[in-house]
Amino acid sequence: MDTLILAINGGSSSLKYGTFSVAGDRAETLVSGAIETAHDHTASLDEIAAKLGRSPDAIGHRIVHGGPRLFRPTLIDDGVMADLKAACAFAPLHGPAALNLIAAARRRYPGTPQIACFDTGFHEHLPAIAAVLPVPKALRAAGVRRYGFHGLSCQSIVRQLGADLPERLVIAHLGSGASVTAVLDGVSVDTSMGLTPSGGVMMATRSGDVDPGLLLFLLREHGMTARRLEVLLDRQSGLLGISDRSGDLRTLRELAPSFPDARLAIDIFCRSVAKQVAAMIASLGGIDMLVFSGGIGEHDADTRQAICADLAWAGVAQAGQASDRVSVRILSPNEEEQIAREASVLLRASASGNAAGARRSEP
Repeated sequence: MDTLILAINGGSSSLKYGTFSVAGDRAETLVSGAIETAHDHTASLDEIAAKLGRSPDAIGHRIVHGGPRLFRPTLIDDGVMADLKAACAFAPLHGPAALNLIAAARRRYPGTPQIACFDTGFHEHLPAIAAVLPVPKALRAAGVRRYGFHGLSCQSIVRQLGADLPERLVIAHLGSGASVTAVLDGVSVDTSMGLTPSGGVMMATRSGDVDPGLLLFLLREHGMTARRLEVLLDRQSGLLGISDRSGDLRTLRELAPSFPDARLAIDIFCRSVAKQVAAMIASLGGIDMLVFSGGIGEHDADTRQAICADLAWAGVAQAGQASDRVSVRILSPNEEEQIAREASVLLRASASGNAAGARRSEP
C-alpha cells in the first residue's frame, strides 16, 4: 500500500517541504512548496497541514548534523532528541532550528512517526585517508573527524543517474552553502566540507577553509571571542566578505562592472570550487563525470563555464558540450523526495519488526 510521507527540509529561517505517496521504489509528489519566512514553526506546519488534506503516515526531517553517533535514518524519540541537541555544537547554524521544527511537528502530529534523515549519512564510511583530520588522535574520541554534508543531495543525484552512474563521479553542489564530493562506484570517498558545514569552498557568507593561524591571530591580536569568530566566519565572510556588498551571486554579477571587489569575489568563488574539484579528481584517480547542482550550479552558466575552463587540463568540457573524456551534467537534486524515500524504508522496516533504530558509529 502507498505510504503518505511529509518531508520537511528546514533551514534557520525558511523551509522546503513535500508530501509523497511512496510505494516500493515509486515516489509520487503530491504537494510541494517553500515557506521563506519560517520563524514560527507552528504556523508553518499549520500552513502545510492545510494543503495536505489528511495526516501523513510519517514525517521525515532533514538533519544537517547528527554528531558522531547518528548517521542513518532513525525514528525520533526522546533519546534521539538528546543526541540531536548535543550535535548542535557541530552545526550551530542549523541544529537549533531543526530541533524547534521537530518539536513543533511532534505537537502538530502527536503519535505520527518522526524520522531524522541526515546530511552526513552519505559520508558515514569515508575512508580514513579522507575522514581523519590532522589533529591529535585523542580528539577523535570527542567526535572530531571529517563528516561531510549535502549527503541527501548527493544521494538524490546518484539515484537520478541510475544506469548512467559512472565509476568516478564528482558532484559540485553550489548554492549559498557549497561543497564538492568524490563518488566512487556510488560511494562517497572524499568531500570538501569537514567537521562542520563551514569548511571547504568559499560560500555566500561562509569563509570555507582558511589558515588556522588566522583564527589564532584574531583571538590573540584582536581579542575576538569564540562567538565573534563564529559570526565572522559563518555570516560575514565568503562572497559577502570579499565584495563588501552581498553574498548573492546574482547581485554580485550585476555589480561586477562597477565594483572590482564584486568581480573578485566571483572569481575567487569559481577558483575555490575548481581547486576542490581538482582535489576530488586526485582522490578518485581521475574523473568520468562532473555534475553541477544547487541553485548556483544549476542556474549560473557563467560560473559553470569558469570552473570548467579551470579544469580543461583534466578533460572537462563546458557543460552541454561533448567530451571524449569527461561528461558534464546539470542535475537538480530533490532532497525532499530523498527524505521521503528513506523515511518510507525505515517505516516499513519498523512495521515488520526489522528496524534496528538509529545507526550509531563509535567515534
